[in-house]
Amino acid sequence: MAESRTAWGWGLASIDAAGNTLDVWYPSLTLGTAPAEGHRPEHDFGALEHVEADARGVRRVPVFTVSSLDEPIVDAADAYLRLHLLSMRLAKPNTLNLDGIFGKLNNVVWTNYGPFAVEDFALRKLDVLKAASAAPYPAVDVNVLSVDKFPRMIDYVVPSGVRIGNADRIRLGAHLAEGTTVMHEGFVNFNAGTLGTSMVEGRISQGVVVGDGSDIGGAASIMGTLSGGGKLRNSIGKHSLLGANAGIGISLGDNCVVEAGLYVTAGTKVTIYDKAKVAAGQPLDVVKGKDLSGKDNIMFIRNSTTGAVEARTRKVGIELNAALHKN
Repeated sequence: MAESRTAWGWGLASIDAAGNTLDVWYPSLTLGTAPAEGHRPEHDFGALEHVEADARGVRRVPVFTVSSLDEPIVDAADAYLRLHLLSMRLAKPNTLNLDGIFGKLNNVVWTNYGPFAVEDFALRKLDVLKAASAAPYPAVDVNVLSVDKFPRMIDYVVPSGVRIGNADRIRLGAHLAEGTTVMHEGFVNFNAGTLGTSMVEGRISQGVVVGDGSDIGGAASIMGTLSGGGKLRNSIGKHSLLGANAGIGISLGDNCVVEAGLYVTAGTKVTIYDKAKVAAGQPLDVVKGKDLSGKDNIMFIRNSTTGAVEARTRKVGIELNAALHKN
């Protein structure tokens, strides 16, 4: 039996008054077997460590975490370690065991002052504002960014060579390869992302990966495992285009295009366009979308006369603007 993969590192955990872990930040992580307790490196959090609770009712405590990446998630610290691995590009989407992650993460009020517990947020907010007003600079109001189990990626990991228009739309655990541009309405979930240079103007759902040189058009959508896709993991290959307002519930191979506004699911009836059969007056083959899932060199369009969804051969892939993605 193969030995389970492991990763380890020091993290700084935020612990609320009830003893719940709100988040854990790992500045760096290491793949491989963790050193024995007497040989662990020292953490370098210094003054960031707070044994006593602050005005939020939150303590900041260093934690040494060892994660068995092929086993189910043990606790919140383990969950945050695996999310960091993905965003640090130390692991690709769908290569880690994320079983039970929702049950291990707490709902958190994410703010410009850091994480708060949900249960006593109103009172803690008042305490924070009182403490801030006593400081020798103007108090800044507590701005709530979201109430969620997952924080913004950028507050924990800033990957090199990417551009992100709206940090609120990238969850921790997203994997953004170098050369990726995520425009303001683009969204990337945890355990999902890009494997090369890509333009993201639409939504990349959980479990979905997008290959090098591909473009996810504005408001386009890829069905993931959290949006009705079950255990099916859809993907997009290299140099493919998912047009604006389009969507897929199947995978695209390399050099594929889905025209703007067209949604192709596993059950969509697709006519295979064959020029020779059309010339000979022969009937065209009709298949389901799932029969074309993952195949290369296909252009999916809707016949503007008949309304039928057609699959046509496409010999070359799209080319992204090289200057735009030279990050």
